[in-house]
Amino acid sequence: MLDSQLRIAMLSAHSCPVGKLGAKDTGGMSVYIRELAHELGKQGHLVDIYTRVHDPNDHQIYMLGRNARLIHLPAGREEGIHKLAVYSHLPEFACNLESFRKHNDLQYDLVFSHYWLSGLAGRSLQRWWNTPHITMFHTLGAVKNTIGVGEKEPEGRIEAERDLAQNCHYVIAPTDKEREQLIRHYDTPAERIGVVPCGVNLEQFGPVSKESARRHLGFGNGKIILFVGRIDPLKGIDKLISAMPYLRNIQGLRLVIIGGCEHSQREMEQLRELVRNLNIQDSVTFMGLVEHAELPYFYSAANACVIPSYYESFGLVALESLACGTPVVATDVGDFRSLIREGKTGYVVADNSPHHLADKIRLLLSRPGTDIESPLSIRASVNRFGWPGIAESIINECRLVLANYLVAVS
Repeated sequence: MLDSQLRIAMLSAHSCPVGKLGAKDTGGMSVYIRELAHELGKQGHLVDIYTRVHDPNDHQIYMLGRNARLIHLPAGREEGIHKLAVYSHLPEFACNLESFRKHNDLQYDLVFSHYWLSGLAGRSLQRWWNTPHITMFHTLGAVKNTIGVGEKEPEGRIEAERDLAQNCHYVIAPTDKEREQLIRHYDTPAERIGVVPCGVNLEQFGPVSKESARRHLGFGNGKIILFVGRIDPLKGIDKLISAMPYLRNIQGLRLVIIGGCEHSQREMEQLRELVRNLNIQDSVTFMGLVEHAELPYFYSAANACVIPSYYESFGLVALESLACGTPVVATDVGDFRSLIREGKTGYVVADNSPHHLADKIRLLLSRPGTDIESPLSIRASVNRFGWPGIAESIINECRLVLANYLVAVS
C-alpha cells in the first residue's frame, strides 16, 4: 500500500518559479509550478522545487508554504542566461541536485519535471534514484514550428521532447488537444498521457469593484481592454494592436499591455513602432512588468481581457481574468473553447486577424449588461479550476504512476 504522503522532486531548471512574471522565460509555467507545489504542501505532501541560481543574491532555499520549498542550485553563471544555454549546464545541475539530496539525507518517491530542459535532468535523476519520472512540457516545440511564428525551435529540442514523450513514465497534458498533439507529433503512447487542467488561485483572483480597481490604478472611466503575458511573437500582440483602428468609434477605448523585460526590448520597440505607425499612441499603454498581487486590480478594472495568441498550451491568463469576473476574447487555442462560455463569459475567435478580434471586442463592449454574465457568475464558471481540486487530480495521477512502477520493478 502506498504511503499517503508523497515526496516529490519538481524540476524547473531554466525558469525560477518566483521570478518576475511577464519576463521572457517567466510566465504561466512558473505560476503553475509555484501554486501546485504550495497546494500539494497544504495537502500534506512534501515538495522540493529545484531551479538554477539566476542571481548571486538568490538564497539557496525559499519556503513557499507548508511542506513546499524552492531550492536554487549552481549551474553555469549565476545570472539569467538564454534558456537554450541552460542545456550545456544540465549535467552540472543534476549533479549538484544529487549532492544536495545526499548532504541533506533526502529521499523522493518520484521526479516531476517541467519543460524539456528539466526533463533531460529528470531522466538522469530517475536512473540514479530508481524512481518514476513524470514530465509536463507546457509548450511543444513541434507545434510551435508548425505555426511558424517567431524563432524556429532547434531540432535538438524536438528530438529531446520526442525521446522524453516516448520513454518517461508518464506525461501530464493540460488539455485533450495537447494529448492529441503528443500522440501525433511524438508518437507518445496514449496510455502514458494523463490530462489534468491548470488551476487558478481563487483566493488571490476574485472580483474587485470596477470603480475601486480603477481608483487604485489611477484609471479613468473609459472602456479598457487588457493584455497580460510575455512579450513574444507567439502571443499575437501586434494583431491586437492592429485591431485598435477598427474600434475607433468606441469613445475613450484604451488598450493596456502588461508584460516585458530587458530581454524583450527588441519586441517591445517593434510594438511601439506599430503603435506610432497606426497613430494610436493615446489609446495604448505599455505597463511593463507588474507585481502578481496587482493583477486582480487590472483584470477587474478592464471591460475585457484579450488573448490573441497563435499558441497556448492551456491559457492561464483566461482563468485569472474569469476568476476576477472579467470576460475574455481569445483565439481558438489552448483550452479556451472549454473555459469560455460563448456569449456569456466571452468569445472565442477562429483566428487572431485584427478585424476578427475587433468584431468580438466590439460585440462584447456594446452588448447590454444582461447578455454578458455578472462578475460573480463569470467567476463561478471557473470555480472547478481551484487549486485544491487540481492538486488532488495531479496526486491521483502520481499515485497511479507510482503503483504501476512498483509493480513493474517488483
